[in-house]
Amino acid sequence: MAAEKGASNGDIGPAHDSEGEEPRGPGLGASRLRSCLRANLLVLLTVAGVIAGVAVGLGVRQMPGELTPTEVLYFSFPGELLLRLLKMIILPLVVCSLVAGAASLDPSALGRLGGWAMLYFLLTTLLASSIGVTLAFIVQPGRGASPPKLVGQEENMPQSKDVADSFLDLIRNIFPSNLVSAAFRSYATSYAMLPIKKNITDEQGAIVENVTMIKVIRGGEVEGMNILGLVVFAIVFGIALRKLGAEGEILVKFFNSFNEATMVLVTWIMWYAPLGIMFLVAGKIVEMEDVVALFTSLGKYIVCCFVGHAIHGLLVLPVIYFAFTRKNPYRFLWGIFTALATAFGTSSSSATLPLMIKCVEENNGVSKHISRFILPIGATVNMDGAALFQCVAAVFIAQLNSIPLNFVQVITILVTATASSVGAAGIPAGGILTLAIILEAVGLPTEDISLILAVDWLVDRTCTVLNVEGDAFGAGLLQVYTERTMGRVEAEELMEIKTDAATASDRGAHTEEGSPLIKKGMPPPLVRFNSCEKESVM
Repeated sequence: MAAEKGASNGDIGPAHDSEGEEPRGPGLGASRLRSCLRANLLVLLTVAGVIAGVAVGLGVRQMPGELTPTEVLYFSFPGELLLRLLKMIILPLVVCSLVAGAASLDPSALGRLGGWAMLYFLLTTLLASSIGVTLAFIVQPGRGASPPKLVGQEENMPQSKDVADSFLDLIRNIFPSNLVSAAFRSYATSYAMLPIKKNITDEQGAIVENVTMIKVIRGGEVEGMNILGLVVFAIVFGIALRKLGAEGEILVKFFNSFNEATMVLVTWIMWYAPLGIMFLVAGKIVEMEDVVALFTSLGKYIVCCFVGHAIHGLLVLPVIYFAFTRKNPYRFLWGIFTALATAFGTSSSSATLPLMIKCVEENNGVSKHISRFILPIGATVNMDGAALFQCVAAVFIAQLNSIPLNFVQVITILVTATASSVGAAGIPAGGILTLAIILEAVGLPTEDISLILAVDWLVDRTCTVLNVEGDAFGAGLLQVYTERTMGRVEAEELMEIKTDAATASDRGAHTEEGSPLIKKGMPPPLVRFNSCEKESVM
């Protein structure tokens, strides 16, 4: 059993017992194949859903006569249902999992886990930003690019905001004024131009009315869940419940039960995901207009983003995971493939959160205390893919307008992309909103964001895949860190218990009773910690 669990978490090498191994034969091979297919059925169905979605979308495009917007909406309806189901689960899952997780962890352990998680998120996001800037200067996607003529993109342009106001909005959203409204609205600064009239006297002594336009801040609530405020409140509320002790146990049990029931719903939704992903991908392909012209004009920018995401997701993150755990990172990736395919189909890291929690717990052996505490935080503050794409987009717009970037501006892009990704919404095109902050910080024209919007539906999918992959690897790293630290602590505690028992009584039975736990060569006693690694909610 131990070998089996280790293999599921990415251990290198076969996970079988060499003693008493049965001879291989055709019947045994067929049985193993069937068991392998049953174990990976959902992953295979998800892969088939993505491939079928591409095939169906291309097939519908080849049909005579274009579909009207209403017909495209009807065609994509099964995919819309998947999005609605996943978004329905986000609020109870995030609040209940964080409250239960914070209440079940010791404050010192909570601080250590949170500190290591934030350090990992910060470093990986900074690495992603650096890769984006480096690739953009090497590939130079803005040199010689001919901007396509865009129609209907002006209304999707985010309003230009000062950098200071953007970060003040981030702090305001950490402390929501109303928890109920935070479930579906967040705070955003807006501006209004007000005329100020003054009567002045000119040189001839005549009174002239002078009108001056001044910019006034008009902040208010806008549509969109304030996930950052809910995360902070849930963590603080969980810590408060732990401080109550016995008085708060009933409420902690309520949140735990609510969380388990939510995960049962996630299990049911996962089996609908392949069908929903198929229609999401197919519908987006049908919606595309002139793909050839788009790739001809912005092809280098798209390729630059894709290559950057591939380098960070397939090389950098796996190398970090292997360096600290000595486990196979690609086996870990296979365990979360269903969640990654869902991220590609939905373009929403928040919507992928329920499936990611399920995958890392059941396939990769991450304990509930780790996954349900770290992953909701990661879905809010860790945006590796968004930071990389924003750096590429900023350099692309500078090159497009023949604006040279000096060293200070490059550092500003790196720091601003890393910092602003914390406030990026985990929704489709959420990174576009924070891209305006980066352009304002280095003095680049925000009007060219419309070019990024033209291909954001495609680039945003790989961004989301990279975002959720970084969250999952972070949970895996913290799982290994906790196993090692808990193993050392529990071994020391058992040694103390054994010593006390030996000195308290002269009977050899007491010493012999505790001796098997500390015999040389025995593995660290991790049974208590790992007992819930593969616990199923079915």
